[in-house]
Amino acid sequence: MNIPNTNLKRVVIIGSGFGGLQVAYKLNRKFFQIVLIDKNNYHTFQPLLYQVATFGLEPDSIAKSIRTIINNYYNFFFRLAKVNFIDLKTQIIFSNMGELYYDYLILATGSKTNFFGKKNIEKFALPMKTLEEALNLRNCILQRFESALYETNYKKQCLLMNFVIVGGGPTGVELAGSLAEFKSSIFPKDYPELDNKKIKIHLIQATKRLLDGMSESSSKKALKYLKNMGVNVWLNNPVKDYDGKILSTNKGKLKSINVIWTAGVKGALIKGLKKKYLANNRIQVDCFNKVKGEKNLFAIGDVAVMKPNGHPMIALPAMKQGIHLAKNFNRFFSKKQLIPFNYHNKITMAIIGRNKAVCDIFFLKISGFFAWLIWMSIHLIKIVGFRNKLLTLINWGTQYINYNKSIRLIINY
Repeated sequence: MNIPNTNLKRVVIIGSGFGGLQVAYKLNRKFFQIVLIDKNNYHTFQPLLYQVATFGLEPDSIAKSIRTIINNYYNFFFRLAKVNFIDLKTQIIFSNMGELYYDYLILATGSKTNFFGKKNIEKFALPMKTLEEALNLRNCILQRFESALYETNYKKQCLLMNFVIVGGGPTGVELAGSLAEFKSSIFPKDYPELDNKKIKIHLIQATKRLLDGMSESSSKKALKYLKNMGVNVWLNNPVKDYDGKILSTNKGKLKSINVIWTAGVKGALIKGLKKKYLANNRIQVDCFNKVKGEKNLFAIGDVAVMKPNGHPMIALPAMKQGIHLAKNFNRFFSKKQLIPFNYHNKITMAIIGRNKAVCDIFFLKISGFFAWLIWMSIHLIKIVGFRNKLLTLINWGTQYINYNKSIRLIINY
């Protein structure tokens, strides 16, 4: 990979997500040579992917070039590559761009869509876990409406405008709410020739309530918001199969060619890890984020699970783990005692639409405009880069004033 050899210990970080970037920022470059590897040359703010898919934000509002982020750091190298295999004995990683020796390896590869072994769903459903998938979903939604203009058969026209979202977590709820707002405020202006009553939005959840990771009161409030916005919510209704046209569930069948899968994620694992290190598609780590049985292998973020129950597969714990691991690395080489990682899930939230959100902060359960304001503020703060923050703020402000989402472009790539 053409990385210069030095007398410093080489720390290789695979993955430039929330955890990977934080550990790279905080490592002391006097002690370490840092090599960050990712298959993309940009960092994505994944919590806002649904807004790219539903015409609210451009991709470059939530993505930032890694080289732009790191260009002021010394002893810091970035390589655009896909890691295929890790040899734990020789401490060498193998990628499509060559091999690299490491002294310490930190896995921050994040997560990928979990189809739970349902091959047909994986083949026909639309996922939304990457920037490319969000753009593909945006193209697909808009193209369906354009195609509906040419369709004279009533049933076929309805089929084109029937959207089914599987998964009632934050992503599914936010996506359903965003589509419902599009239906009520934007669609009649863009497509006056089509009847917006033909648009159907279904949200299917396998468990008995939405937002399982939040309080019951927030779950009920989110359900009320969505129903008032015209979303058909199906609870306690696991999906069985999907053939590209008919979705089979426990409660019956739904005809749709627009099934969006947000029902779960799993760790993005790399070949070479021993099975004894894995639990439910995640890497087991101790309280110092070290893989048990390995002296120089660490994992953080979505790909890692810390006993007893692990942490939520969201941005905040990944960032906290990255910062904490870097501090422990620095403490170790300064001959100071290591500190175990401790994380308490202090805040969880989801936005449903304009002035509609739910937020659990400690014992407080907030909903409505104030929760919406908290959601907007926290997400804006966490976006990487001043330009991206400014672009996002301008887009949000314009949309709020005009009741409009203007980024309705079909771009085939």
